[in-house]
Amino acid sequence: MKKLDNHLRSTARQLIKFDTEEEVLHYLTAAFRSELYCDFVGVVQNEGSQFVTKAWSGHLPEVTDSFPLDIHTCSPKLLHQSLTIEKADSPEKCQMSRILKKAKVKTWFTVPLNDNDYNLGFCIVGFLNYVPLLEMETHFEEFGKDIAVAMSMAREKKSQLNKIEGIEWLSKNLSLNAPIEQQISELTGRAGKGTNADFACIYLIDEKKNCFIYQPPSYGDFDGPNKIMIEEDYLLNRYFPFLEKPGGSQLTVPLIIDLKPIGVLHIENHRGDPFTENDQRMLELLSNHVAAIIENARLFNNEKEQRNRLQYLLDYQQALVKETVEVENFDGITYKLSCLFQGPVILLDRFMQPISVDMFDDKNRAQLPAGFLEMAMEEKGYSKGADYFSIIVPNETSDIFTLWMINGGGSILGYLALRRSSGYLDEIDQLTIELARNICSLQFIKQKLVLDAKEQAKDSFIAKLLVEKIDDKEDILQYANLFQWDPFLSQRVAVIEITLDERESKGSNLLEQIAKKNLVWDYIKSNLIKIDANILCAYHDEKNILIVPISNETSASKKFWFTLYDQIKKWANETSIKCKVWLGIGGKTNTLSDYYLSYQQGIQALNIVNSRLQHLGYSLFEELGSYAILHHLNYSKAVDLFVMKQLGPLLTYSEGRNTDLCNTLHTFLQNNGNVKNTAEELYIHRSSLLYRLERIESLLDVQLNDAEVRFNLMMALKLYDMYGAKIET
Repeated sequence: MKKLDNHLRSTARQLIKFDTEEEVLHYLTAAFRSELYCDFVGVVQNEGSQFVTKAWSGHLPEVTDSFPLDIHTCSPKLLHQSLTIEKADSPEKCQMSRILKKAKVKTWFTVPLNDNDYNLGFCIVGFLNYVPLLEMETHFEEFGKDIAVAMSMAREKKSQLNKIEGIEWLSKNLSLNAPIEQQISELTGRAGKGTNADFACIYLIDEKKNCFIYQPPSYGDFDGPNKIMIEEDYLLNRYFPFLEKPGGSQLTVPLIIDLKPIGVLHIENHRGDPFTENDQRMLELLSNHVAAIIENARLFNNEKEQRNRLQYLLDYQQALVKETVEVENFDGITYKLSCLFQGPVILLDRFMQPISVDMFDDKNRAQLPAGFLEMAMEEKGYSKGADYFSIIVPNETSDIFTLWMINGGGSILGYLALRRSSGYLDEIDQLTIELARNICSLQFIKQKLVLDAKEQAKDSFIAKLLVEKIDDKEDILQYANLFQWDPFLSQRVAVIEITLDERESKGSNLLEQIAKKNLVWDYIKSNLIKIDANILCAYHDEKNILIVPISNETSASKKFWFTLYDQIKKWANETSIKCKVWLGIGGKTNTLSDYYLSYQQGIQALNIVNSRLQHLGYSLFEELGSYAILHHLNYSKAVDLFVMKQLGPLLTYSEGRNTDLCNTLHTFLQNNGNVKNTAEELYIHRSSLLYRLERIESLLDVQLNDAEVRFNLMMALKLYDMYGAKIET
């Protein structure tokens, strides 16, 4: 006993000299076997839910091949007290006893390895022959504690050595100039190998997108989420339950700079082996030293990426500017912008009509998504004054399009629509969009300058064409050649009048009203050119003019003009300006001199529409009946005197009164003197009509049942319709 006690003390003193756990266990098993002349010595460690052999001396495969053992199948006494073959649980209750009995071990005893109530496992000594065991439990239990302390010290030494090696590794392997992927590969590899983990990875916080983003590469096979959204709070342990908590199969430590977390270092063991405090200290060492390096590397790479994007943007700017110089349309610009933004680009004019479309992912489909224009028009109405607005087009992917206004010269020129996968825009994205808007604005302004020059030339041309006597036909033909327009084809001159609703004109001055009318006229012109490039649109003598080839009418002129007028009204309603449109259509032309006559006829037809045919909205001159004959009477003093003699008292009486006796008289004459039909058309009672007729007869001193009187009054009314603006009442 004395010799054994001395051996235990000597062995305990020797164990603390070793640097590694493997050296401790190797010396222990070799010393016991040589001193006790036993057949085998083993050290069994507690790893999670199993007993695993960490060191073994002696050849006994019947025992060693049985490991690992499930802890719950063995006696719990193995971890808390020394046991012998006599004091151990029966083989029926303890698998360890059962294995030793089956291997025909005659004598054996165990020593628990405890360090501050933490059970590391036990040491087992066995003999194939019977050997009397002395009462050495107390000595062996104290020796077990010494072994546990020696193992813990060896582990601590190894941990400190790992730290030193880790610091040396950090200084050698991590550099600011290295790509961030390389940095992360080195770090996760070091974390995985240093903790014997099956898997290690890094998640960095993306504050802009409010989430954790997985940063490849990982150590081991990655099967976790690429993105973890941060929802209600920023507590890291809500998203990583094993944050700074050893003892489980997962372990996470934060990456912190200036008390601000930038991400986490996360490891896992698929085998279920728990991570220790030493593993946590290892990860903390890595995180403390690499957090700043990773953040600096990320900032450096971001700066490098920003610089590359800026250079890329400058190259595209040159290409786009070149496109505006060499090409007049927008197709080349939308194509280059779609390549720049890596998505569909739609360019619209100020009336929300598409000018150019490039869908990027489908080059053969240059058409708008279904419902795009309707939703854009609706959202535009809700976002007045905003620089941009977004719409969601319902389809398989529910595309989100953002429409930015394109401004120039103090007015809206159009809209640039882009499909974006994310609503967030960084500084380079915003700069890119501003560049795109400026390029589109330049092209719009360029087109406007060209169109203004053409319009001025066209107005000059129309001013020389629509005169009573043409002085220089050659000059007119030169203009016609410029516009590729054939003046010798039979045509009609139509005059359009745009009248603002009271709510549009109320509170606005004359210039504002003219601007609104011009906006409507520009929209009508832009659509007319699209459906028929042969229609000539112009502005002459404060009137909007259309010159339309007769060939468009085919065999049904009235049907053609009805359809065209209906389309013009529709276009006017599509603008944001509330207004009405009237149309007067002149006769056919055969020679250059006929254009002035057709123009005058168009004006006369427009006057009749304004005064008598507003319910129709348009009229052809040749369908005006007697008005067409009266048109050939040049306005003179005689016309003035005739109208005043026939209608003067009636016109004077009606001024400033709600009752329009002239309209009552016109309706009565149109109905051939039928009192019932006239009352129904005027929506008044028969007695009211009879009173008005008596009043008319009294004012004019005539009898309305006289045919000659009716003829003269109808003639005067028609002349007043045609020349009312010139006749002085």
